[in-house]
Amino acid sequence: MTKTSDTPAPGGADASRPASAARSEEDRQKWRAFAVCVGVAALTILDLSKVNVGLPSIEASLGAGPTALQLIVAGYALAFGLSLVPSGRLGDLKSRRMMFVVGLTSFTVASLLCALAPTIELLVAARILQGVAAGIQMPQVLGLIQQLFQGKERGRAFGFFGAIIGVSTAFGPTLGGLLIAIGGPEDGWRLLFWMNIPLGLIAIFFALKLLPKTRTASNGHNELDLFGIVLLGLTIFTLMLPFVLTTGQGDDPLRWLFLIGFVGFGAAFVWWEQRYKAKGKSPVVHFSLFSLASYRNGTLIATVYFCALPATFLLTTLYLQQGLGLEPVYAGMVTIPFALTSAVAAFYGGRLVDRFGRSLVVLGLVLVAVGFVALLLAAVLTPREITPYAMGVGMLIAGTGGGFVISPNQTLTLAEVPVEMGGVAGSMGQVGQRAGTAIGTAAAVSTFYSVIAGAGGAAGSDLDVYHEAYRNGFFVTIALVAVALVLGLMDLRARKKGRVGQAAEAS
Repeated sequence: MTKTSDTPAPGGADASRPASAARSEEDRQKWRAFAVCVGVAALTILDLSKVNVGLPSIEASLGAGPTALQLIVAGYALAFGLSLVPSGRLGDLKSRRMMFVVGLTSFTVASLLCALAPTIELLVAARILQGVAAGIQMPQVLGLIQQLFQGKERGRAFGFFGAIIGVSTAFGPTLGGLLIAIGGPEDGWRLLFWMNIPLGLIAIFFALKLLPKTRTASNGHNELDLFGIVLLGLTIFTLMLPFVLTTGQGDDPLRWLFLIGFVGFGAAFVWWEQRYKAKGKSPVVHFSLFSLASYRNGTLIATVYFCALPATFLLTTLYLQQGLGLEPVYAGMVTIPFALTSAVAAFYGGRLVDRFGRSLVVLGLVLVAVGFVALLLAAVLTPREITPYAMGVGMLIAGTGGGFVISPNQTLTLAEVPVEMGGVAGSMGQVGQRAGTAIGTAAAVSTFYSVIAGAGGAAGSDLDVYHEAYRNGFFVTIALVAVALVLGLMDLRARKKGRVGQAAEAS
């Protein structure tokens, strides 16, 4: 008979306490790093929406025309899209922490230049630099989340991430309107950029203190495909530029010739990347990622969805300010219901995605479509004194759906992506979203302004003109949501067929 001892064995309850404490501290460190990541992502996304309400103020202050105003919004998205993939690749290969700090520092400096800009030309240039900086830091956020979390914990993290992004997107107009109210109609728009500076400096401090210094190994491939990066940049540029230059007011039809360049540069990029990989080197974009149905379909859904969402907020802001004559702060408040419900839905969506999968995203898209239809009907059918409140109801429904789209779709999209490719995979998805933002905004806003331009002088006093402009522009965004819904249903059907096939094989 073996004699037992009162002394706790190694690995027993007492020995497990230090290990448990170490795991607890590691968890706390992960979530602190995550907080820095989502805080900076929120700051970046805010600049896609809060500046919208400042456009009339910028127009009055600096004498900006339609093209310049379009460049302030869509030019930011263009620069954002151009810098995403090379920055994501550099983060994967070198250091996500270093690239994060570089992007955040550049974003803070560019915000200062925007705030001080004395002319519209300098503001546009600074705004484009700000977009480049945002594109440097965003892939690092997604790559770090991939690196820090696994399994269900990753879904929870993306749930929080989606909630914060939803709030940032929808609260942007309200925050922008409040800052303009504080700063005045002439120079209040400068506060939109001044606010980034102290927040950026605080974020830099915490990024240096809390972000992990280690990176995931990249399978021994440490070279950077510079020629591939140039070709990809030209491909993205020639795709987005004609949409960035579309305002609906005297646009040059020759701008569409850039799409010929898009086809040519895109074909050259694919050829080069395949040739580069055949030499045993690591390309900018691993096309094997698109063989993953979850990644491919999720990226497509997000791209089309982001064609619709920012355009919807911009159309609504323009209609409320120019059509109904609301002050920027009140126009922005209409999006608050979207912000609140999308945050709650995104939080729970991150927890439910493992259970319901793509069905949750499809449900979200249905609710977004219903909410957008309600938003449009409220805008054109209700008496003007209750229109903002009725539109808020539509925003509430759409926001609930939006929360079930963004974070669950992000989780599903990156679920099968290797961690060492997390940065470039996330950045390719972001390229789709930024290209979608430029294309959707151009299509919807140019439709809006073309109706007003066709009405001539009557637009300033005739609400019916703004009803027609908003309705026609909104048809574009509703159609885009319908396309995203079709893509979601196709993916859901394919997944069900795959499960049935696997069950048949197993039996």
